[in-house]
Amino acid sequence: MELSHHLYLLLMLNVLIVQTLIPMASGKGNPMNTGGLSRKSFPEGFILGTATSAYQVEGMTDKGGRGPSIWDVFVKIPGVEANNANADVTVDQYHRYKEDIDLMKTLNFDAYRFSISWSRIFPYGTGKVNPEGVAYYNRLIDYMLLKGITPYANLNHYDLPQALQEKYLGWLGREVVKDFADYAEFCFKTFGDRVKNWMTFNEPRVVAALGYDNGFFAPGRCSKEYGNCTEGNSGTEPYIVAHNLILCHASAVQRYREKYQAKQKGRVGILLDFVWYEPLTRGKADVYAAQRARDFHLGWFLHPITYGEYPKTMQNIVGNRLPKFSKDEVKMVKGSSDFIGVNQYTAYYMYHNPNQTKPKVPGYQQEWDASFAFAKNGVQIGPKANSYWLYNVPWGLYKAVMYVKEQYGNPRVILSENGMDDPGNYTLGQGLRDFNRINYYKGYISELKKAIDDGANIEGYFAWSLLDNFEWRLGYTSRFGIVYVDFKTLKRYPKLSAYWFKKLGSRGIKNHG
Repeated sequence: MELSHHLYLLLMLNVLIVQTLIPMASGKGNPMNTGGLSRKSFPEGFILGTATSAYQVEGMTDKGGRGPSIWDVFVKIPGVEANNANADVTVDQYHRYKEDIDLMKTLNFDAYRFSISWSRIFPYGTGKVNPEGVAYYNRLIDYMLLKGITPYANLNHYDLPQALQEKYLGWLGREVVKDFADYAEFCFKTFGDRVKNWMTFNEPRVVAALGYDNGFFAPGRCSKEYGNCTEGNSGTEPYIVAHNLILCHASAVQRYREKYQAKQKGRVGILLDFVWYEPLTRGKADVYAAQRARDFHLGWFLHPITYGEYPKTMQNIVGNRLPKFSKDEVKMVKGSSDFIGVNQYTAYYMYHNPNQTKPKVPGYQQEWDASFAFAKNGVQIGPKANSYWLYNVPWGLYKAVMYVKEQYGNPRVILSENGMDDPGNYTLGQGLRDFNRINYYKGYISELKKAIDDGANIEGYFAWSLLDNFEWRLGYTSRFGIVYVDFKTLKRYPKLSAYWFKKLGSRGIKNHG
């Protein structure tokens, strides 16, 4: 298919801009070089993709028959969002998906990891289906396939239907397990003839920890000792929510395997965030502290999915506040992922800190008995991005991926998110010259190749994100995209990093669209 005339002109303009900007880089040679990386660096069939989530890019939050999600309610709380931002329009992918998919194709990506908005399909979480929402995802998937982009569909990226929050407190209610499995089955049945790569959840740990331990994310529940919350319990609710999320995941996978996998020949996984935790010193106390952090972070979800139980560390520390899986649940949960997605951005030093002041009320984060450090002997762990939590530490990716290989039986892994952000107030000129982002990607993808060479079973890499978009609590003050979006006009402008990926993903054939 021919590229639209508008997109072709835009890309040609960007090429001219790129050619003008490259000489302006400070003298380390051509910043667009890939550091020796190419398609040939990776195994045959390795997938190079990009990723977004429904709430961050679609817009149309109260249109097209969509019901509200917990985030629609949360962002309206005064003071929650920077500049009172919301996702009502964000970057309007609902209407601009063809332009965005054309961009992916032009930039030599193979796949698009997107999420489906549960409340766009079921406005009330259950019951009546919204045909407009179904039609939208059909159009999106069909256009991807038309352009040769493989769809990777994620069923939930933080955005639980608000109706279920009101009905039984959402993820806290055991009823959510059946409701999520019903929603997942509807998607398998409706889209599974074309979608062969499914993911149940993106970062369930973030949902449980940030939503229920410190209240920083929707629905904003916590003990008052740990955040600005009006209700919640940081010592019990994160664990209940995580338990229900694991059962939601396993129930959905069970439905797929029993009813659809043989015929549709697809697969289902889950996406887990994993910050690499490095001991601050070689002392035994810090080594144990870093391991506790890994268990409470990645192990909280990957341990049950691999071994059928929570890490022993968590069992010992949390005690009877940690829910238990029944024998039947263990059978359902253990081995319930055909692949694991790892979202890996950064690394921190960890040190044992038994002397920290502890509130009498327990809380998930406090139970690690560990503290974070971002420098060692006066040297920062890596260059800092715009986000307060994000440092450029490529070796952390290698260690994280090798840890999954060694501790969890070398599962099939996709590196399902990786990227860095610039400030939201960057002008177009500033935004396009994203040399720091190119350096970030070059470093991390080099370490990914090293892990593959050392035996890690990694089959794909997804850059976060295709577009600058609505960045949760940071609103529009953060830009993670490889494509700059003018938030007023919503025009898209590929950054230098986008052309870097185009070069990386080239198959050695001239592609004119």
